[in-house]
Amino acid sequence: MPVSSTRELIVEKADILFYEGGYEATSFAEIAAAVGISRGNFYHHFKTKDDILDAVIARRMERTSAMLDGWQAEGDGPRERILSFIQMLIGNQAKIMAFGCPVGTLCSELAKLDHVAQGRAAEILGLFRNWLAGQFRELGAGDRDEPLALHLLSWSQGVAVMATAFRDETFIRSEVASIKHWLATLPDISRAN
Repeated sequence: MPVSSTRELIVEKADILFYEGGYEATSFAEIAAAVGISRGNFYHHFKTKDDILDAVIARRMERTSAMLDGWQAEGDGPRERILSFIQMLIGNQAKIMAFGCPVGTLCSELAKLDHVAQGRAAEILGLFRNWLAGQFRELGAGDRDEPLALHLLSWSQGVAVMATAFRDETFIRSEVASIKHWLATLPDISRAN
């Protein structure tokens, strides 16, 4: 396996393991076993677990940016693009019920550990916040764009936490419907300033 492919595979498998089992609980040995390489070969690519974490965060940043760019290009307007964000809860409900939101759970775990990478992980949530603020700005929210974005982002994170706790698809669908209704009630958003 070429060096870059091995490195990419390590990051991919580590990303999955960090999400499903947690950063702190995942060992080098587990990652090496998931990739199918020896620990010695593993250390050729990454010297520390923090090095892997940095690569996982970079991967998530790239993937999130690409997803947001795709929504931006494909959406018919800001309301429809925001719906793409909301629909993520339905599209990923099985994983969310099992493991939570990949970004939210990582940020929470790193914050509890007072880990130096917590700020970088939070930048992924920042990508969502900034993108959503842009959508609300296009809807005419003015200086309410960021508060509305944070409200929606926190609402979706709360849904993910409760979905993990209760593992209830009906709850997720009900909350998504409530979020959609809330969004639909913002037609005069520019007058609310």
